[in-house]
Amino acid sequence: MEKQLIGSGNTAEVFEWGDNKVLKLFYEGYPETAVDNEYTKALAVKDLDFPKPIPYDRIKYKGRSGIVYEKVLGESLEDWFFKTGDLDKCAFYMSSLHKRMLKFELKDLPDYKEFLAYHIHNTKSCKIAKKEEALQILQRLPEGNTLCHGDYHPGNILVSGTETYVIDFMNLCRGSYLYDIARTVYLVEYTPVSESVTDKEGLLNIKRTLVKKYLSYMGIRKDMIKDYLLVIGVARAGECPNEYI
Repeated sequence: MEKQLIGSGNTAEVFEWGDNKVLKLFYEGYPETAVDNEYTKALAVKDLDFPKPIPYDRIKYKGRSGIVYEKVLGESLEDWFFKTGDLDKCAFYMSSLHKRMLKFELKDLPDYKEFLAYHIHNTKSCKIAKKEEALQILQRLPEGNTLCHGDYHPGNILVSGTETYVIDFMNLCRGSYLYDIARTVYLVEYTPVSESVTDKEGLLNIKRTLVKKYLSYMGIRKDMIKDYLLVIGVARAGECPNEYI
């Protein structure tokens, strides 16, 4: 019997998978190592006290790799916001869940500095001087073992009733808590707006306002994360070069 498709993204499709479970089925050709990486990291945080779908199994289905997760009924915070228009509550949801995650330390995760350095070295669109500056700043940034999500934004938060859940553990790492906050700010405010958006300035204003409210709830000033933002910006050009074409 064919499984019901309930969602799709850049790397995978999500199908119904029995009672209270879903199958995140990665597209054909997606690297096995990347699937293993996500599954391993999802298991690493499985028992930590913040809301997230539980990983159950790593399987093959019709020749494709997949991960079976607990089913969470709800919608992405991004969709929730565009339905409600409530920027303040969106920022509150983001900050409340993020604070719960950032309480934990995991020493066995990859170092955030290694992730950033790797992508800075691979950046082709930045001048050598800019890359060298970013690497020097990165070297001065603090070490840490705080659990960092690495891809924390409204598209990776599910709203189910009054509860929020975080998903997508591919970029989990350890580091300074300010790195993960800065990474969220960068992803929300500074990633390019699609050419298909008709009111670009309106969306940019929404993004800026959301970041301002999120930082306020987190108790963080933007000047506290300026060095992280610079380094993340250079690394992002190596991580996602298509954003900068």
